[in-house]
Amino acid sequence: MTEAAPRLVVMGVSGCGKSTIGRALAEAEGLGFVDGDSLHPQANIEKMARGAPLEDEDRLPWLDLVGDALRPGTVIACSALKRAYRDRIRERSGGSVVFLFLHGRRETLMARMDEREGHFMPGTLLDSQLATLEPPSEDEPHVSADIDQAPDEIVTRLIAGLRRLR
Repeated sequence: MTEAAPRLVVMGVSGCGKSTIGRALAEAEGLGFVDGDSLHPQANIEKMARGAPLEDEDRLPWLDLVGDALRPGTVIACSALKRAYRDRIRERSGGSVVFLFLHGRRETLMARMDEREGHFMPGTLLDSQLATLEPPSEDEPHVSADIDQAPDEIVTRLIAGLRRLR
């Protein structure tokens, strides 16, 4: 991708497959990948591991780190649940950002969270994330994909959507 290429954020609630899809998309397109979870301060990880949802004051420094890491040719997995969070990432990154919104039924999300091993985010926080979620608006460059399909099909759908946006 060139310097003018949009930065890509794979977004959605916990359990939607942000990291899996983000890695696969980055590999398919020859891009770099950053898992936004790796940018969380330890205090955030510990708070979520205790089953406490993050507040805006917890998220804002993390969102700044996400925006700082978001460069052309980079895919970042980040929940980006609210419009204000996406605006902050856009502003901090200093460039065009396309959000790739992964969504699905609560039952599917919970089943995926229950199957994960070693992840700090407990399933008890899913409902707070769903309550916080503000799907991207029409004026936000984005591509949506339902998670009720195989990862390679999701990646194919996202790539096709990105090509339509160009």
